[in-house]
Amino acid sequence: METYDVVIIGAGHNGLVCAAYLLKAGYRVLLLEKRSVPGGAATTEEVLPEDAPGFKFNLCAIDHEFIHLGPVVEELELAKYGLEYLFCDPVVFCPHPDGKYFLGHRSVEKTCAEIARYSPRDAERYAQFTQYWQQVLNAMSPMFNAPPKSIIDIAGNYNLKKIRDLVSVVGSPIKTLDLIRTMLNSAEDVVNEWFDSEFLKAPLARLAAELGAPPSQKMLGIGMIMMAMRHNPGMARPKGGTGALVQALLNLVKTLGGVILTDQQVKQVLIDDGRAVGVRTANGKEYRATKGVISNIDAQRVFLHLLNPAEVDAADPTLREHLERRIVNNNETILKIDLAMSEPLKFEQYNHRDEYLIGSVLIADSVRHVEKSHTDPSQGIIPDDDPSMYVVQPTMLDPSMAPDGKHTVWIEFFAPYKIAGLEGTGKHGTGWTDEIKNQVADRCIDKLAQYAPNVKRSTIARRVESPAELGERLGAVNGNYYHIDMTLDQMIFFRPLPEIANYKTPIEGLFLTGAGTHPGGSISGMPGRNCARVFLHTQQPVTQRLRDAKESVQSTISSLFRRS
Repeated sequence: METYDVVIIGAGHNGLVCAAYLLKAGYRVLLLEKRSVPGGAATTEEVLPEDAPGFKFNLCAIDHEFIHLGPVVEELELAKYGLEYLFCDPVVFCPHPDGKYFLGHRSVEKTCAEIARYSPRDAERYAQFTQYWQQVLNAMSPMFNAPPKSIIDIAGNYNLKKIRDLVSVVGSPIKTLDLIRTMLNSAEDVVNEWFDSEFLKAPLARLAAELGAPPSQKMLGIGMIMMAMRHNPGMARPKGGTGALVQALLNLVKTLGGVILTDQQVKQVLIDDGRAVGVRTANGKEYRATKGVISNIDAQRVFLHLLNPAEVDAADPTLREHLERRIVNNNETILKIDLAMSEPLKFEQYNHRDEYLIGSVLIADSVRHVEKSHTDPSQGIIPDDDPSMYVVQPTMLDPSMAPDGKHTVWIEFFAPYKIAGLEGTGKHGTGWTDEIKNQVADRCIDKLAQYAPNVKRSTIARRVESPAELGERLGAVNGNYYHIDMTLDQMIFFRPLPEIANYKTPIEGLFLTGAGTHPGGSISGMPGRNCARVFLHTQQPVTQRLRDAKESVQSTISSLFRRS
């Protein structure tokens, strides 16, 4: 039986980030990954070796924004371990059925100039809109980079500019109420308040809906930050694909002496006298942890599948019921399409320029079009009669991901995990079959061809992954790659539940990280970093808190002097 200080379940990017911080603090760490490839939702793989050799595909995550709001890349010095980010500019292209299009640049001024071709009034409003959401983002980001219940950590993340932006959005009772009202509103409410033009409102609503809910859903006004982030800090992709971030983390973890074992699915968390002391894998092997066990998989699987009910009840008699009944997943996930292509997409009706393909391409004809793409899945309906999609041609920014002169296309289509009327059939009883998933993919390609007619003749090979297959590969409940929905009632102090929202659990020595913890899903590394800080606090509470307080004071003072 092998013994480590810490055993981490799952080698997704948050698990690897957490491991790196603990290794740097001197702890011996083991990561156990159920797949043969580490990385979870952040992998890049050659999945069509026979039909399209040499083509690399991002199987889930692709565009990185949140990670640039935090210090993970710099603190872990990931550039030294092979990570190179390529920033996108333009950041988004959205063709509209009437011949207009939205082209968003990293520069707000250039974006406004594009909007002004059709609506000078909306261009002027867009500059004000972006400034407001940048201020909101700066005011909120210190909370992303700290455990949600740690006032010291949160305070230490503020510098003078962030304090000014905080004051600008909550500096008076009216401003505070206005922010609260905005947050309680839906993305549709917000875009209708600010803008007139559908060609602009539709892509903003589509990006807001990346949080996994329809534009009409109340309490998701925060989705407006999704476009603001593309201006600053910007949207980027690791050279070589999202998996290059994972590879850099693997290089770092191994350099620091960490151990990563693949094809090791954890089946049980071992508890001794109310404390997590290790894990048992599917092959029966046990790994002991003297300091703690950290889960990078979701809380429902940990407490409802990997632990004895009596052990959970002894720690918190209400936790299992809350996990079963209070966690909300709205049945929405994604059907993923990957294409190997002989040439890039051509948007011939829109004065095609290759720069359209640098960022993401949104097929969002109207706010109503986006609305249907999200409301249907919650009812078990596949919204493929007129598909809305998120499309990326990553090889336009990074040619290294395909053979010379060739390209890849990444397509995300929102779909239900369980198809209404087909329950109990198909893969895992979800209703999904190879026939159905390919029929849906055909309709998606037909829709894309309305804008880029060459997509069909240029496709060399295709891979389609149904929601059921994606859920199985990621180990995600109901195929939810965010673990649980990103709605306001399941964020910050409530993610995944109030009683386990600070990474610690009622079972001593058992911690949570990953997309199901604060601040949520996406590529950020923040849950991993924050969890590591909480773990370190439990090991050396007085020393660590004094160190944190000192760092907070030094950070604030240095910021003040830099600005003065």
